Amino acid sequence: MNQPPRLRVNEIFCSIQGEGSRAGMRCAFVRLTGCLVRCRWCDTAYAFDEGSWLTLDEILARLRSFGCPLVEVTGGEPLLQPNVYPLLRRLADEYPTVLLETSGTLSIARVDPRVARIVDFKCPSSGAAERNCWENVALLTPRDEVKFVIADRADYEWARDMVRRHDLSARGVVLFSPVSAPPGAEGGYRPVAKLARELAEWLLEDRLDVRLGLQLHKIVWPERTRGV
Repeated sequence: MNQPPRLRVNEIFCSIQGEGSRAGMRCAFVRLTGCLVRCRWCDTAYAFDEGSWLTLDEILARLRSFGCPLVEVTGGEPLLQPNVYPLLRRLADEYPTVLLETSGTLSIARVDPRVARIVDFKCPSSGAAERNCWENVALLTPRDEVKFVIADRADYEWARDMVRRHDLSARGVVLFSPVSAPPGAEGGYRPVAKLARELAEWLLEDRLDVRLGLQLHKIVWPERTRGV
C-alpha cells in the first residue's frame, strides 16, 4: 500500500514575521530539516539534522490550529525535500498568502506560481556565493523577494553590483540585511546595530533602491533562537 507523502520537519510555530515586506505580521511557520550549504553566520544550524517525519495532512492540521492567514515554509533549505512541492500546492489552495524562503542555491522553477518566493542569494562572507543559482533571476515575479545578508563592506559592494547587473530592483522587492551572528559565533562580527547603520549609509551614498531589513524577531525575542 502506498504511504502518504511525508516531510522531515524541524519545527512548526506561530510568531511575528521578522523579515521582508511582511515584517511585523502574524505568521505560521514550517521549518523543514536539511540544508546543502553551511553559511559561516548561519543562525538556524539546529535545522541541519534535527526533525521528525510528518505527513502533509499532519502538517496542515498543525498549521490550521493557529488560525493564521499567512504561512511560510523555510529551513534549512526546504527545496531539498521533493515532497515540499505538493505541500506548497496544498497550502496555496487553502491560504491567501504562502511564502517560501530558499537559499538561492536551488532552482525555484517547480514552485507553485501562487507562492511568493523569498530568494536569499549568498554573499561572499557566507562561504557559499559560488553556489548561487542565478537562473532564478529570470524566474522571479513581482510577488517574489530577493534578500542579501551582508557582513561587511565587501559583501555590500558585491551585492550592490549583483543588484545592478541583474536589474533586481526592477523585478520586485530587494532586501539588504545585516548579519546577526548566532550565539557563540566567532569571526569578528560587528554589533548588528553598528553594521545596520553602516549599511544604511552605504545605501544612501550609492542611491541604491533596495530595502534595509532588520530581523524583527531577534529584536523582540533576543534570548530565543527557536520558535520565533
